[in-house]
Amino acid sequence: MNTEILLQAKDVYKEFITARKQVVHAVSGIDLTICKGETLALVGESGCGKSTLGRTLIHLLPATKGEIWFEGKDITKMSEKEFRPVRAKMQMVFQDPYASLNPRMTVRDIIAEPLVTHHICNSKEETTGKVLELMAMVGVPAQFLNRYPHQFSGGQRQRIGIARAIALRPQLLVCDEPVSALDVSVQSQVLNLLKQLKQQLSLTSLFIGHDLSVINFIADRVCVMFLGRMCEIADKDELYRHPLHPYTGFLMDAIPIADPHRRDDDRSILEGEIPSPVNPPSGCYFHTRCPYANERCRKEVPAMLDYGNGHMAACHRCEESKKM
Repeated sequence: MNTEILLQAKDVYKEFITARKQVVHAVSGIDLTICKGETLALVGESGCGKSTLGRTLIHLLPATKGEIWFEGKDITKMSEKEFRPVRAKMQMVFQDPYASLNPRMTVRDIIAEPLVTHHICNSKEETTGKVLELMAMVGVPAQFLNRYPHQFSGGQRQRIGIARAIALRPQLLVCDEPVSALDVSVQSQVLNLLKQLKQQLSLTSLFIGHDLSVINFIADRVCVMFLGRMCEIADKDELYRHPLHPYTGFLMDAIPIADPHRRDDDRSILEGEIPSPVNPPSGCYFHTRCPYANERCRKEVPAMLDYGNGHMAACHRCEESKKM
């Protein structure tokens, strides 16, 4: 795999202030690298900060603290004018294909919007030609050029959203749960399309999701998050074969098994409620739900340590096992 770094996050935080002046700690102290040509997946329960981190990494949301380096430049320190050419290289496919497309715009105008905004084409005819080319790439028939979003199914709308995202030939594509709102029968088609485009356009992807079977199909490396912090990161095969962090293990046990004879197998079930990001627990954020938690877990934030071959985890129990 290519080890040339495209994007690197250093100690990134993202906080929000509520109407009651409370601080929501959405993302806390994230260190992350994305190499050129890879698909890095972010996984975790709903509300763990995956989407917020994805949007922060491409500067759709400004980071509260930390540095984000893209192609060797810190985009957190750029002015709006300086960042404009970088924006074209970082695009996003949104989760909800029903909400992410303007219902008043035709397919032609939706896909053409980034081309017009960044002055890519010199004429209306050239723009339409580019749009038709993009429609063909994502499998939307040319005769649908002047239709509106409400005339399409969810899968077709997501294809239109993908066409808009790749219009500028970005280097980094952030996919925020792009198939979670689609029927299961359509999900595989969209996933195969994303894989095909990755090869065709030499894309680097950050894929956000919670379905570990989908992640297993699409990802090269996997980063597991819990309550805004990174628990574990490893190559996909290594993580699925040998999860280190207890939280990762619980996520793996939650994957449905397509075998009726194994329905009664003993499987670990994660109990308790996710702590509030407004008032996160001390020490390891996972200690309130972890069956292995001890006094150290309740007081001390675990460091992210390398356990070999880039397999990293933030867990006191793993650290103590390593020393034995």
